Amino acid sequence: MHSSLRGRILSCSILALAATAGCHNDFVSTKPLTVGSFTLNPCSVSGTLTLSVAQTARVDCSNGGTTVTLAGNGASYLVVAQFPVDLVPNGLVPYHVSSGTAISASRTPLGAGVFASRGDVSASAMSLSPIVRPRAKQIAFDHMLRARARRLFKAGSSPIAASVARAMSKSAASSIAKTTAPSVGSVRAFRVLANSAGTSFSTVQARLAYAGSDVLIYVDTLAPANGFSASQLQAFGQLFDQTLYPIDTATFGPPTDVDQNGHVIMLMSQVVNALTSTSECQTQGFIAGFFDEEDLGGGAGDPNSNNGEIFYSIVPDPNGASSCAHSAADVGFSVPATFMHELQHLISFSQHVVVHNGDSEYGWLDEGLSIVAEELGSLYYEAKCPGTACRTNPSQLFPDSSQGFISNFLYDSYQYALIPDTATVTLHSDADDGFSWRGGDWLLMRWLGDQMGSGVYKRLDQNSLIGVANIVSSTSQPFPTLFADFGLSLVTDSLPGIARTTAPAADRFQSRNVRQL
Repeated sequence: MHSSLRGRILSCSILALAATAGCHNDFVSTKPLTVGSFTLNPCSVSGTLTLSVAQTARVDCSNGGTTVTLAGNGASYLVVAQFPVDLVPNGLVPYHVSSGTAISASRTPLGAGVFASRGDVSASAMSLSPIVRPRAKQIAFDHMLRARARRLFKAGSSPIAASVARAMSKSAASSIAKTTAPSVGSVRAFRVLANSAGTSFSTVQARLAYAGSDVLIYVDTLAPANGFSASQLQAFGQLFDQTLYPIDTATFGPPTDVDQNGHVIMLMSQVVNALTSTSECQTQGFIAGFFDEEDLGGGAGDPNSNNGEIFYSIVPDPNGASSCAHSAADVGFSVPATFMHELQHLISFSQHVVVHNGDSEYGWLDEGLSIVAEELGSLYYEAKCPGTACRTNPSQLFPDSSQGFISNFLYDSYQYALIPDTATVTLHSDADDGFSWRGGDWLLMRWLGDQMGSGVYKRLDQNSLIGVANIVSSTSQPFPTLFADFGLSLVTDSLPGIARTTAPAADRFQSRNVRQL
């Protein structure tokens, strides 16, 4: 039996199945298939490829080959066509997969359709997905900041020398700095981004409201009334200082400590609320918080740099004085996941650019790691509330306390699963909108962590390499091999009617059941 791969396919993964077959692809547009014929043009395997049940193989077609000869005898195969590349133009490439003889071929796809990777899923698909708050404003602002940092801070351009930054690492400075932390109630000035284009700043006076072991929380002196009570703010600070910060840093490693205060600062200001207009809140969601690379890369000569590790957050504004209304409960729901997400960006930038004097991580990989950071918050609450505990509805997969962390990227993964033929994982830029590629990036990073252990996340952050080169260095495996197994895992993690453990361990997720999700 021959399998034909028409179009510019760089590689394909093949899994031998007992009774089912299908076709899957990534980065390309699927065209309706018709019966036709093809000429033998072998990929890297020139003879007959023989696989036992549940055995897999990666076939390299970068030689321009378009055919693979598979053993017949009633066997069924799953073929996954892929482009395991980065740093190439992002464009749709028509292709098809067919099987038969070299004279006559037939194709029986599981399903085909053309989707736009920059759009949303259909209304019918959305009805099957969880209801989540719109996030377009937050995501667009995040992407603006990451792109701005890559323009401003090229490799070797940070004013802070690598040797000095290493000496100022948080772990090195903490024993001294924590004894000299500012007193609660003291006031200091901050420069804060004041528009969503990243071109305007405001000076904010903020009072230190919470001083923990690792996190200092400042609140704008002009924050709206009726915000956090004293007890709420104390509990809020303890959550960030004693739970969320340790989870992130244990996974990704420590940030720098350029201000040598032994802490990460959280600044809560209505200036952040005002980054989103009331009307935008209704259609695009709101900016809950952010990290500004200029605070680390700008140096002492930059008037808009606060020269420290800072996370900026909205404040409770129950009457909507600055933008749409946010109760204390709303802030408690949306900001924790944003903090974990942005703290990973902070760690990545501080290590790649400040410590290792390299470039900022590529957006797709940086974002994938930050989504893993969000997931870590969910995993914490999932572990605290196993089974049916802490759930409004006992049939929920996840406890109520994890919803603010997991619902958004889980929805993104649904979108990616619907359009893996057009939503790229490694080729999108910060200008891309839509959410599907974010779901794909989380799935890739989650799969890497499952296969390599969570230590891979720290290795990805604590070096000067970026993109695919970073993954190769951090895993000691060729990217085409990794991507082949990842591509198969998207399909073979839980095949209907087949035991989940049938697929090789490399071709399924370990911590999540993808089909169950």
